[in-house]
Amino acid sequence: MKKLFLTLIIGGLLLSSCTDSKKEVKQIEKDGGIASLTENEGLKLMQQNCYACHSVVSKSHDEIIAPPMAAIKRRYSMSYPNKMEFMEAFTNWVIDPKEENALMRGAVMKFKVMPKQNFNKNDIEKISEYIFENEIETPVWFQSHFNNQHSSGMGNGKGRGNRLFN
Repeated sequence: MKKLFLTLIIGGLLLSSCTDSKKEVKQIEKDGGIASLTENEGLKLMQQNCYACHSVVSKSHDEIIAPPMAAIKRRYSMSYPNKMEFMEAFTNWVIDPKEENALMRGAVMKFKVMPKQNFNKNDIEKISEYIFENEIETPVWFQSHFNNQHSSGMGNGKGRGNRLFN
């Protein structure tokens, strides 16, 4: 029985990995032309370049070395609800991270500024587009942690930088 169950799981994994990975091709305007981009390309780049530090498999907030990508998406979406502005701000941060340009002040206090990496700008743009347009995998502990840490409204777009002054 155990053998049959294991065989079914392995078979299922093999079949699911054989699905056609060529999803619908999206087109985006870039430098006056049209650039093709498969839907999965941004996800693959994010998994290869970001998840080493921005892990989704950590068991708790205490195990991470950088904020999860879902937290980053949430924060950037509050400041940049427009896709092109989101992509530009995200890309600029990743290409040249500086404390004075950080949106996530709490993350910088806890983890310090992200070390500058030698990323390809085009790849970061694909990652930022993927993040903007898709649901981002969230660690199981994230929502509970977020609710605990931001119960007063900070981190929800209600902090100092987003108040309207009369």
